[in-house]
Amino acid sequence: MDLSLVERENTLLGQDFLTWLWFKTDQDTVLFQLADNRTFTLHMEQKLSVQGGEGETKATATVTSPAGELSEAKTGLRTGKKVNKAQLLFAMDQDEWLVTVNASDFGLSGLKTPKVGTKDEEGDDPDAKFLEKMFLLERCLEMFDIVFTQFLNLRLSKDWAEESARVKLWING
Repeated sequence: MDLSLVERENTLLGQDFLTWLWFKTDQDTVLFQLADNRTFTLHMEQKLSVQGGEGETKATATVTSPAGELSEAKTGLRTGKKVNKAQLLFAMDQDEWLVTVNASDFGLSGLKTPKVGTKDEEGDDPDAKFLEKMFLLERCLEMFDIVFTQFLNLRLSKDWAEESARVKLWING
């Protein structure tokens, strides 16, 4: 199989995923559910990148907005660009995870987890902070997997055409 074809397909799927996610989270607060029935929310954060074209005509627009105003990036969507990188904020209870997702390879970067407890008391396990950090990393990956699985289930269902039409309306609205 041609590796560049696989890379292009992954990129398209990633772009569809991030664009759909922006659409979903822009409409209202969406609650996602963990296996233990706890819920979490997800928001697009202040940094988003859209890209369009091929080769020498490839154009990328990155928008960073502290107020979360991403209208320039949305204008890029209207001109045929697709989301190629997005910063996501997962929130559960009082905890927040911030991570950047790359559409081409689903690479996660810049992950910030909730703060790990810093109190050192006598008798504490010396590995406790490390283990808590690993738990927080795993929790972020679990939340990401849940959201991506929901997208894939929709993307592969008969309902995708209808959802895709709603996304197009949102882009052009």
